[in-house]
Amino acid sequence: MNDLANSPKPNENSAKAEERPARQRKPDWIRVRAPVSKGYHETRKLMRELNLNTVCEEAACPNIGECWTKKHATVMILGDVCTRACAFCNVKTGMPRAVDPMEPENTAVAAAKMGLEHIVITSVDRDDLPDGGAGQFVKVIEALRRNTPNTTIEILTPDFRGKMRPAVEAICEAGPDVYNHNLETVPRLYPTIRPGARYYASLRLLEEVKSHNPLIFTKSGIMLGLGEQRLEVHQVMDDMRSAEVDFITMGQYLQPTPKHAAVEEFVTPKAFNAYGSIARAKGFLQVASSPLTRSSYHAGDDFAVMKKAREDKLRKRDKLSV
Repeated sequence: MNDLANSPKPNENSAKAEERPARQRKPDWIRVRAPVSKGYHETRKLMRELNLNTVCEEAACPNIGECWTKKHATVMILGDVCTRACAFCNVKTGMPRAVDPMEPENTAVAAAKMGLEHIVITSVDRDDLPDGGAGQFVKVIEALRRNTPNTTIEILTPDFRGKMRPAVEAICEAGPDVYNHNLETVPRLYPTIRPGARYYASLRLLEEVKSHNPLIFTKSGIMLGLGEQRLEVHQVMDDMRSAEVDFITMGQYLQPTPKHAAVEEFVTPKAFNAYGSIARAKGFLQVASSPLTRSSYHAGDDFAVMKKAREDKLRKRDKLSV
């Protein structure tokens, strides 16, 4: 049969092209090289051997090449299927599988093999579980304390909708060094960007952490480029400070696939620097604001800076009270 007989007609090709959303061209300041290093492949192999998921892969993080080369990986517990469907997130949505009982120990093994001084643990949303998955966070923290007692622990949790207070209480009792929960965007955009969550419920979670244990550092982040206004970002900063959040991260939203929310604006590095200056003036102990900033990007270094900033602040306060 003639090959041309099976070829689509020209107008069919153009119709299909019109149906597909056009990919947005990224500016030079957020382009990154594909990961090819030996360290990257070693980290990937280790995650596979231990049956661990990472948000680095599942959320298509642009910094994966740099971080994995340095043997830094953010473990995503409670499986790789989320019960929510946020418009910005690349993680699969559906009915998750049963929780892996070996996940806590395997996470600790990974931390030991990579020689991590600081580890970040996050998860999918698990609205199907009675505790929202809080118990698994507790088990992971306990396993890390047993196996790698010198590793500082940062967790990035969901909002535990409908069971927030007991979930936060249990996790705080386990004693993470940093408790992160991202607000993600400004309140006005929640109905379209984060429809399964509530802005003020997330703020209350951050307040609850400080209420339960003021010594745990709290952290939260937002994405820019989704259509937010400058003054709305400033208000989010004020809301975070009212909740005594210690560390704010701000990074550029990147559209994972054409089906996800579109990028409304590629915010310039200069604008990110300006936002960072404003955040510092508002009293955050640590600020990370750049196009490629993500919740766990350089988290270990940022933790050291934040810890020192608190110590300096307490020293100054003690001097003034003498």
